[in-house]
Amino acid sequence: MQDYYAILGIASDAANDTIKAAYRKKALQLHPDRNAAPEAIDQFRDVQEAYETLSHADRRHDYDENRRRNLLDKPLETAREIWKHYLEGVLQ
Repeated sequence: MQDYYAILGIASDAANDTIKAAYRKKALQLHPDRNAAPEAIDQFRDVQEAYETLSHADRRHDYDENRRRNLLDKPLETAREIWKHYLEGVLQ
């Protein structure tokens, strides 16, 4: 399970305006027309997927519930995934 909050670089309690601003910033940075890096296309798709999920109230609620269950059911696996995305964002 991908951590959409980490992909956009926002907190899990972020407001819709913050989500939208983070999406725009990441989309401009990773758009294939602006970024020739081979991994930019996949990262751009991840950013789009994250925004599509978090910008809709029902989808975000479902995602948050699933995320909460994963933290309870598979804490080590989920923690590794969250830290991986966090560190990638910090190192960029």
